[in-house]
Amino acid sequence: MFDTLQHLAGTAFMERLTLWLNHVIASEDAAVQRLRPHAGRFIRLQLTGWPPLLPALPDLSFAVTPAGLLEWPATPAATPDLLLTVDAANPARMVVEGLSGQRPPVAVVGDAALATDVSWLMDNLRWDVQDDLARFIGEAPAHQLAQIGGKVGGAAREALRTLASFAARGEGFGREPPAR
Repeated sequence: MFDTLQHLAGTAFMERLTLWLNHVIASEDAAVQRLRPHAGRFIRLQLTGWPPLLPALPDLSFAVTPAGLLEWPATPAATPDLLLTVDAANPARMVVEGLSGQRPPVAVVGDAALATDVSWLMDNLRWDVQDDLARFIGEAPAHQLAQIGGKVGGAAREALRTLASFAARGEGFGREPPAR
């Protein structure tokens, strides 16, 4: 039963992730134009070192559609056209680095033209949360929420960086720092 629930959760996650990625890609015409020539090609994101205590992730493979968007294929290609490998041994560190705007080291194997365009997407595409909020609540409230969110996000990033530096040094709450 746990395997069935995990499969259903993984499927739901991948469907929503694909919708969100397409939303971000479609918001930038240049992104769609860069992906269109790669229609029919497969991209796989491989996370190595995933902690065994965390639930297993579904196959992170995508096919490029003729429209210049992505789809999560029912049967992924045995050999993708582009394989992106990221060390995921420390998911918490990945989240902290992602929130602070750092891109993790990515090993790339496969088609050079597709790799160039995917790299451009990773460097240039950003989710415009304020624009999406404005569609529902209006421009002024969305602007205010974005400002507040930016300040809260900055404080959260700084707190996460501080916690990560404590963890890296082996310090913790209620423990003395190591002698130097």
